[in-house]
Amino acid sequence: MTGFLDLLGNFHFIRPLWLLLVPIALVLWWRIRTRATTPPPPPSGVAPHLAEALTIGEQGRRRLLPIDGVMAAVVFAALGAAGPAWTRVPSPFVAQTAPLAVALQVSESMMARDVQPTRLERAKHKILDLVEARAGARTALIAYGGTAHRVAPLTEDPEVLKPFLEALSPDIMPSDGHNASAALALASETLAGEEYQGAALFVVDTIDAADLPAFEENATDQGPDVVFLQVGGSDNLRTPAGTSVVQVSVDDRDITEIERLVASAWREALSRDENQQWADRGWLFAIPAALLALLWFRRGWTMRWSFAAVAAFAFMAGDTARAEGVADFLGGTVAGWFLTPDQQGQIAYNNKRFAESADLFRDPEWEGYALFRAGKYPEAAEAMARLDTADAAITEGIARIRNREYRAGIAAFEKALEREPDNEIAAHNLEVAVAMTEYIEETQEASDTGEEAGIGADEVRFDNESGRGAETQITAEDTMEIQTVDQWMRSVDTNASDFLRTRFALEANRTTP
Repeated sequence: MTGFLDLLGNFHFIRPLWLLLVPIALVLWWRIRTRATTPPPPPSGVAPHLAEALTIGEQGRRRLLPIDGVMAAVVFAALGAAGPAWTRVPSPFVAQTAPLAVALQVSESMMARDVQPTRLERAKHKILDLVEARAGARTALIAYGGTAHRVAPLTEDPEVLKPFLEALSPDIMPSDGHNASAALALASETLAGEEYQGAALFVVDTIDAADLPAFEENATDQGPDVVFLQVGGSDNLRTPAGTSVVQVSVDDRDITEIERLVASAWREALSRDENQQWADRGWLFAIPAALLALLWFRRGWTMRWSFAAVAAFAFMAGDTARAEGVADFLGGTVAGWFLTPDQQGQIAYNNKRFAESADLFRDPEWEGYALFRAGKYPEAAEAMARLDTADAAITEGIARIRNREYRAGIAAFEKALEREPDNEIAAHNLEVAVAMTEYIEETQEASDTGEEAGIGADEVRFDNESGRGAETQITAEDTMEIQTVDQWMRSVDTNASDFLRTRFALEANRTTP
């Protein structure tokens, strides 16, 4: 209902002067219909009852006349020419969902088992479901207890969030507590640089009364929209006005509701952007006008002057309508008649047909994004490497890391920082990539049996030139088993908790007076 009210509040006509034709058409319709339905006077010199008996033809008035269809078509065409609109035309370079900062309460109370397996584990699962449902949208992750910390900046890739989300537990937090005010400040800071107003999702079991003023001030200052997902705890969560509360559910109803609330925030923010054009929906009225025109081919329903008038109005409405709307109505088989390849690619991308969208896009950056989302990491990295923006370099770096090209990924993140030194996403990704690469290489060196150096596991190795070594027979039983790359990655994932614990402790020490 909220989404409908938002659309209704934004409804207007782009060219309202065309609406002046509506009352003119209605006046003409009334005059013509009145004249057509007025019975002729009885012939003079004949008694009325005899005149009625001698009259042949239709008795009574016709319910529908040709002028009825003509005027309905004229009114529809005039409304279409006026350009009805209720949404903005989204930029192809802006995700069609509001950026979202997810603040997860990581405290001892979240380890309660009134929600199985625990409140915290259920919260993690719900966050992963939400991130996957928001494919193509930017999501950041914040963890808070007694202090608040940014776990991951805004990113479109759920895989970036998964290992860090799984590593979160009360053990790695510098102090226990429910400092939602600090988390709100960090969420606002994370969303501050976004082109459109974002939303903040707090996944909690309780909110302290001391934190309520911060949320009330956020609402007064028109900060990011706040949604609470309550996992366990009291049935009545204390929340300030201007926020929404969603109860965790065993199915995906809670995820659907959160998506609806976040989408509503995005539409509201987009409607306030004066730089974006309004989406002309005039074609919606041109279609019924054209269908009504089909009645003119029926015998007795043709009006000589009507066809030219309605055709002119329908042309005006159709000429100003968006090609996307026509294509949506007619179906994808004729989309090429009305849409550019990039527009077709955007539609396929929004519908999560990433491989298809990659083939359609002519814009190289969007082609790279689509290749990445389709899992074609080498092709995505190659496409992004040809571009000169920081965002392209970040995507290239993530693609190379996903393709196990760790050093090349580090180089890509460094390239992004050279182009945009203040880019927090590039800095964070570089930090994570360096730590991950060092751990992987150290693990690989420790588990190397000498195969890469050309020394078999069962050969004799002489290392006594300095007088310190000893002749050693290396057998297969004495060697460490070489781990596969997937095993190394799992080791890195399990080590993410140590990484976060150290970083959170350093951040807490810096903020302590």
